Formats: sequence, structure tokens, C-alpha cells
Amino acid sequence: MTPSALILAGSRGGVDPVAAYAGVPHKALIALGGETLLARVAGALRGADVARVLVSAAAGPVADEVRRLGLERLAPAAGPSASAAAGFAAGGAPMLVTTADHALLQPEWITAFLDRAPRDADVSILLARREIVERDAPATKRTWLHFADGDWSGCNLFLLASPRAAAALALWQEVERDRKRPWRIVVRLGPGMLMRYLLRRLTLAEAVARIGARAGIKAAIVESPFGLAAVDVDKPADLDLVRTLVR
Repeated sequence: MTPSALILAGSRGGVDPVAAYAGVPHKALIALGGETLLARVAGALRGADVARVLVSAAAGPVADEVRRLGLERLAPAAGPSASAAAGFAAGGAPMLVTTADHALLQPEWITAFLDRAPRDADVSILLARREIVERDAPATKRTWLHFADGDWSGCNLFLLASPRAAAALALWQEVERDRKRPWRIVVRLGPGMLMRYLLRRLTLAEAVARIGARAGIKAAIVESPFGLAAVDVDKPADLDLVRTLVR
């Protein structure tokens, strides 16, 4: 079954420094290569034969761009996890989830991800190794996840493959609520897993599988061979980088 897709294009409130830097009211409306970031992401999804694309975005200029592109708009919820849950309820499984600031997203990255995602996984997450990211984008500054099998970066692309993936979204909402109380997040791994992580004896795949099992689902990672898949637009320096890459 061909998945639908959800693009998260909400706002955390206040002034977005990247949007302000680009002189637009919202990051999704930044122009890159003659298109808005939202248009680029939607085009990549359509290029990967995704027929139904939903966008979580508030009323206003982003909603106008959603209409111009012929996409479906959903009102955002309180935070990205709740917005993803609302989108999943509307679109159902299987569903790809990505973000409007995934400026360099390419159809071949999406199709490779879908081809490599384990068929028995309820949720698959695309990640890239540090050496691959730095090979393709030496100037990028990412936040790295440190595990026994190396340093990794998320690629803002997820596959919610079965209805059971709703449990992962519920866990994500719990993690968001506990973001100011990180000890509660750590407790979910259990003391044994936490100790293995601190000693750098825990692989990323093991950690994801364990967290998935705690939610009652099978979760898996998919390793991206494309380092640029880890480059999004979180800060002005990222925008400068992607503009250079596109040029």
C-alpha cells in the first residue's frame, strides 16, 4: 500500500529566528531554489508517488501556501507530537511523517527508506551515521546521538506503518510533556539500559527496539546512505548551508 504523508509545519510560538533571518512570517515559506520549503518537501513526496499529502499548519500565510499547492491542511495541535497524532488519526497507516524544514528532501531518499524499512516494524525511523553526514555536508553542525555503534543524526523522516504506531505517538507526547524533567524520560529505558548507554555499550538499534517494546510495538531504525538527509533548517547557519548546496 502506498503511504500517505504528513508534513509538520506548525509553530512553537514567538518569533522563529530562521524565518526572521529570511524575512518571512514562517519558516515553511522561506524561498529556496525558487520554491518555498513547503513546496520542496511536498514535491519530493509527490516525486516518490505519495498521492495524499497532509500538512499540519495554522490558518494564515502557510495555510494559503497549502491551498496553492493543492495539499490538505489540518489544524495543528499543541506541539509536534500531538499534531502528528492528529494527522495519523486523519490519514491512517501507512503514513510518512516529515517536517516543512526538510529543505533538501529528495524522492530517492524516500523510496530508499520505504524499500529498507522492515516489513514487520510498526514504526521505522531514518537516521544517518556521522561519517556519512560529514562526508556529504562537512560544514554542517548537527546534534549527535552517541551510541556504541557510532554517532548518529536523525533525518526527520518516519514511517508509521501500522495502526499500532499510534502507541509510539502517545509515547512521544509523554516525552514532550517530560522534556523539563529528563529523569522521567531516562527511567523509560530502565537502569540496565541506561548503564549500558552511559558505558557506550548500547547500540542505537537496541535502544530504539527497547523503547518500542515498552510502547508495545516493534520499532526499527533504517540507516540512510545519504548524508544530506540529516540536514534540516533549524538555525540561520543551516539556511546558509542549504542555499549554498542548492546553488
